[in-house]
Amino acid sequence: MSRWLVCAARRSSGKTTFAIGLCAALARRGLAVQPFKKGPDYIDPMWLGRAAGRACRNLDPHVSGWSEVERCFARFASAASFSVVEGNLGLHDGLAADGSDSNAALGRRLGLEAILLLDAHGTSRGIAPLALGQQAFDPGLRFAGVVLNRVGGARHEAKLRDALERHTSLRVLGAIPQDASFAITERHLGLVPSNEAGDVQRTIERLADAVQRHVDLDELIASAGGGAAEPAAPLAPAPGAARDRRVRIAIARDRAFGFYYPDDLEALEAAGAELVPFDTLRDSALPAADGLLIGGGFPEALAAGLEANAPLREDLKRRIEGGLPVYAECGGLMYLSRSISWNDARYEMVGAIAADAVMQARPVGKGYVRLRATGELPWPPAGDDPAGEPAGAGSGRATGAGADAGPGAGAAEIVAHEFHHSRLEGLPDGTRFAFEVLRGHGVDGAHDGIVQGNLVAGYAHQRSAGANQWARRFVAFVRERR
Repeated sequence: MSRWLVCAARRSSGKTTFAIGLCAALARRGLAVQPFKKGPDYIDPMWLGRAAGRACRNLDPHVSGWSEVERCFARFASAASFSVVEGNLGLHDGLAADGSDSNAALGRRLGLEAILLLDAHGTSRGIAPLALGQQAFDPGLRFAGVVLNRVGGARHEAKLRDALERHTSLRVLGAIPQDASFAITERHLGLVPSNEAGDVQRTIERLADAVQRHVDLDELIASAGGGAAEPAAPLAPAPGAARDRRVRIAIARDRAFGFYYPDDLEALEAAGAELVPFDTLRDSALPAADGLLIGGGFPEALAAGLEANAPLREDLKRRIEGGLPVYAECGGLMYLSRSISWNDARYEMVGAIAADAVMQARPVGKGYVRLRATGELPWPPAGDDPAGEPAGAGSGRATGAGADAGPGAGAAEIVAHEFHHSRLEGLPDGTRFAFEVLRGHGVDGAHDGIVQGNLVAGYAHQRSAGANQWARRFVAFVRERR
């Protein structure tokens, strides 16, 4: 199989738009392309998945552990002729000082060939030492070549190519001109998600056209080869997931809410959940369901529409107060609060949580979080789950991913991530929390996971990986409460 790592010397070099265009250009030729994204991210994978025509998979050693990352990659890469892994940050960046969790380390472990995307704006001959430094810093990483980005014109391109040909052994695979159309609109948390953007397919086609025109795909494909693909095996049903024990879980999937990892959704289904999507902007009532899941998204950007759908908000509040099991993350937490305030406007929300979400100019919580269970989480332990590999294994950090201990097991820790510009105000004294925050911010800087009856809502984004099989535990809780 052909497997590439799309990387750059630093962030904001154009990796995502190039990776989207590359996936779409390959898929346009009828080739089976499997996209991956390193690290915790929802938005880039949504675009990559649309471009490739198959769900993008996240590779995150901090949350999953390296062995699970390798299993995930092997499983899904084997089902495609080409795998495209978009890195995060710069090629050699990561949390670990020794580089053991960097993009380069991922590339070495998975046998990827690096496509080094270099932002050429404002440089000419200096592109050569930049490329040489990236190549020499980790000699174990193989390079497919260089793609130059933000090139000023034919004369600029000629100087860049001459410098790289004279001073490096790296092939120049292409040169993409500086063009404002080769971009996707951004806002406070990155790209506008594909579930919310306007003409998504037209944007993807525009990026594919740019890659086709300015990158030598024939050379890239020929040098990589490409083998036969085998379908990825489906996840085996979890114990207790027999048909007569299945539960219906309503899941918010619309323009406001779309931050879900594919493997989490598959884990919910394998545990015995039938996922029933609903639209918080259009549907007047929650579908018949035994439980409710609301993931992250941008409710602040669509707050007027959410407020306007009063019938659904009233139905949700009534169902939640009646004991419906609920799990909500970040944007879902904001939606279930009393209100969202942003840009000097206040919008009424569900009101199931007695607090108000207030947007801030700067991030309140950003990056990985470490949480320790307080014993308040009402979900049952997933006692039949394998222990899994501790998250962070091989990353130089001694943190665990186990959240399988039941109530009272306060020492259990998990690794998750957060990225939110809102904070909760007016939360009542005596609020119960599922987790103590050891690293990060959570709800109040010290706690996360508000527990209120059968509702659990927090800012941390969990992933059903390693020993933190949250999906299985939530399904078991819904089944128990049904």
